[in-house]
Amino acid sequence: MEKSDVAMVGLGVMGANLLLNLESRGFSGVGYDVSADAVARFLSGPGKGKRVQGASDWADVAAKLATPRKVFVMVPAGKPVESVLEALSGVLDKGDIIVECGNSYYKDTDQRGQRMSDQGFHFTGMGVSGGEEGARYGPSMMPGGPRDGYDNLAPYLEKIAAQTDDGPCVTYIGPGGAGHYVKMVHNGIEYGDMQLIAEAYDLLKRLGGLSNAELAEVFERWNESELESFLIEITARVFRQKDKDTGKHLVDLIKDSASMKGTGTWTVQEAMDRGVAIPTITAAVDARLVSAIRDERQRAAREIPSPPAGETGMDKGAWIDAVRAALYCAKTCSYAQGMALLQRASEEFGWKLPLGEIARIWKAGCIIRAKFLRSIQEAYARDANLSNLLLDPFFKEAIATRQQAWRQVVARGQAAGVALPAMSASLAYYDAYRTARLPANLVQAQRDLFGAHTYERLDKEGSFHTQWD
Repeated sequence: MEKSDVAMVGLGVMGANLLLNLESRGFSGVGYDVSADAVARFLSGPGKGKRVQGASDWADVAAKLATPRKVFVMVPAGKPVESVLEALSGVLDKGDIIVECGNSYYKDTDQRGQRMSDQGFHFTGMGVSGGEEGARYGPSMMPGGPRDGYDNLAPYLEKIAAQTDDGPCVTYIGPGGAGHYVKMVHNGIEYGDMQLIAEAYDLLKRLGGLSNAELAEVFERWNESELESFLIEITARVFRQKDKDTGKHLVDLIKDSASMKGTGTWTVQEAMDRGVAIPTITAAVDARLVSAIRDERQRAAREIPSPPAGETGMDKGAWIDAVRAALYCAKTCSYAQGMALLQRASEEFGWKLPLGEIARIWKAGCIIRAKFLRSIQEAYARDANLSNLLLDPFFKEAIATRQQAWRQVVARGQAAGVALPAMSASLAYYDAYRTARLPANLVQAQRDLFGAHTYERLDKEGSFHTQWD
């Protein structure tokens, strides 16, 4: 049988669809999974009639591939990845290429890349975003590792990536674990975006009194505005979905307890390690943690008094417009935080991350794809060394014209007892960032008084300690 171009190890939803994507772009493939049933289901189902063949074991994977072999790995992060790499290292030859496509922690990718390189393999750690649909028809991909490894893969990746008017949604990110780092931060931004949309929904429903049908219409209109994005689009779809069993709106029947798989937590931990403030993303992670203690919240709702019912002070249309403005401003801060973290990591690790290119490849295919990203791409085109998106002329003006509505929305929501952890965190970040003198001077005085931690002064150089009265 003719040798295949690529292999896919892991035939779950993402792996199977990525293999079908490769095949649809003209590449023949080998599908393998540690579950023989998964291979059989794929070949008799979505892979039937395609230029794909199954493999019975690891040696069979290698035997059915043209050299240099190209093996994509799409299995859960952690031990499953280690098991696959160990097995592949026993059947592949020097010069073969391994592409690890899961949500792996970037430090693990660094170590694996070095280990695989020592064995003579080209190893690429690549973040893939877009879910099932993206994997099948065009994801956004963030490959990192040796540059020559990417160059060997580029003809494949550029064909299967989502396409935009300025190129495929894939680019070389940087050495080592840079690709998985960028995907991790992408997911952190995604956490913030989703939480901000949820808070906008809460404000519109609880204070604005909008029905699910009205909410669907609002989000559909928003998707034709500056908020156009995949997440806004699917939110409108959520509000229209009826439950087949009860006929009720499905969103009202879903338990209000959100789960997470770890990348948001990694982003928060990494920001702490790098000394970068990402309060909106942190608040989004915290919000999921609070949502998870649902039984405690039910008791608290019965026992802790609520403030009096709030009034928006606006008609429904004006309130909808104000919430839209607040969402845009808060979203800007969330992205600003994520991009600031990428910039700091790039500086500390010597990665030279192409921030404008990263914004470009997120414009399609991925979960956070949005019209908004073109403005971010243009901001870095104006200034490749931009320290924060909030300093870009476009975003300065965009927030300046919306901030009053943003402040009104946050104030009225909080007065009415509506939890706005991410939206208020964005506002606090914005206000702190634009403040020339923060009250941290008092914090430093306190630290010096109780712990002799010293402080610096505005009027002279050096480090000082005072014997406080």
